[in-house]
Formats: sequence, C-alpha cells, structure tokens
Amino acid sequence: MNDETVGIALVVASAVGFGTLGIFGVIAADAGLTIPTVLALRFGLASVVVWAVLWHRGTLRLPSGRILAIAFALGAGGYATQSALYFFGLEFMTAGMVAIVLYTYPAFVVCLTALLHPERVTPTLMGALGLSIGGVALVTGVALVTGVDPVGVDPRGVLVVLGAAFAYSLYIIVSQRALTTVDAETLTAFVLPAAATSFFVFGIGTGRFAMPVGATAWGSVLAIAILATVVPVLTFFAGIAKIGASRASLTSSSA
Repeated sequence: MNDETVGIALVVASAVGFGTLGIFGVIAADAGLTIPTVLALRFGLASVVVWAVLWHRGTLRLPSGRILAIAFALGAGGYATQSALYFFGLEFMTAGMVAIVLYTYPAFVVCLTALLHPERVTPTLMGALGLSIGGVALVTGVALVTGVDPVGVDPRGVLVVLGAAFAYSLYIIVSQRALTTVDAETLTAFVLPAAATSFFVFGIGTGRFAMPVGATAWGSVLAIAILATVVPVLTFFAGIAKIGASRASLTSSSA
C-alpha cells in the first residue's frame, strides 16, 4: 500500500480508539475517580506500555534537547489541556455530544495551517472541512434550539469542549513540525510522561489524586490508558507523518 492509504488507515484506527475515551471516562467518573486521578494514571500507565514496547523492539532512544523540550510542551501543555477540558466537558454533556463537539478541531487545524502554510489549503480540503463542520453544527444546533436533547447538550459544555478542540489543534500543528525530525514513537514516548507528570503534580497538590479501588475503577483506567491512549496516539502520530496534519484531522473527524 502507498503512504496515503496507510496514513488514512492509521488515522481511522486512531479515531476508533479515541472514540472509546468518553465511554470509559463516564465509567471512571461513576466509579468515583477524579479527573486528575484518571488523567495521571492514563498517561502514566500509557507511558509504561509505550516505553516497554520500544525497549522490547530496541528502538527506545533519547532525542535531542530541542525535541525533549517540544515533547514536554506538547504533553504538559497541549495534550494535558485538551484532556482536562475533554473530561470536564463530560460533566456537562453526554459522551456522544462531547465527542461530536470535539470534532470541530479540524477547523482550527485548517485555520492555523492557512496562517502558516496557505499553499497547503486546497479547495478540496476546504470542501471536506465544510461538510465536517456542517455536520457538527447541525447536530448541536438542532439540539440546542429544539431542546430535543437538553441533557446531552449544554452551552457551557460546548464552550469547554471547543476549548479542548482548540488545544488539540495546536497540539497537532506542533506535532507535525516535530515529526519532521523525530519518529512518531519516540515523540510519543516523551509526550505521555510529560502529560502524566503535570496531572500527578496537580492532583497531589490539590488533594484530588487517589488510587482507584475495585475492579471497575481499575478496568476503566486500564482501558483509557491502552485502548483510548496508547493505540490512538501512536497511530495518529504515524498517520500525520504520512498525510499531514490537515488531512489527518479531517479523516479522523469523518471516521
């Protein structure tokens, strides 16, 4: 298969994995886990898995200081912010509606790409973006206006998740630039522990971190760490490296 086909397949696999995040997040919340606890363990356990896989393959290596700094910014800044806002949004809206609103992030990615590299924004790309955002607007707009699903859609939740979408778009743009000098797996290996550290520090500092108790709590955390983090993050980074940030974002939102 050519790079385009492989890239699209990787991004679709990533979207499926990310799609489980809201479901397991609700289960974790029902089990009494706080957001800092879930996210600290999510990224901490994911880091262990990724490092173990790379160590087994013999591909674990320390990147340059510049890449380490970028990875720390991506993890502790972009990914941590996006994840925190995503889970906060679950307190206002259903998992399905949070996922739908989050998929406005391709619009932010394309806008940022237009500012940085206007030659990459083609009519076809804009048409695909219009269809993608149109679907999101239709679903959320009808629900808000008609009140068909007052529990699923909350204006506060929409604003929170739009913030998550913007943070994710910044994360994607910076990641694409970093992936020109480092492979996806190595970048992931240092993004994840940076995100974990930020939530461990925040959780312990605020007294909101507590280890899970019971099979349901641990099961939800493990599912979030592996199915909704390790697999989709690795496949999305790899997809960006093959088809670019804008196309990867649109493909993900359409999957």
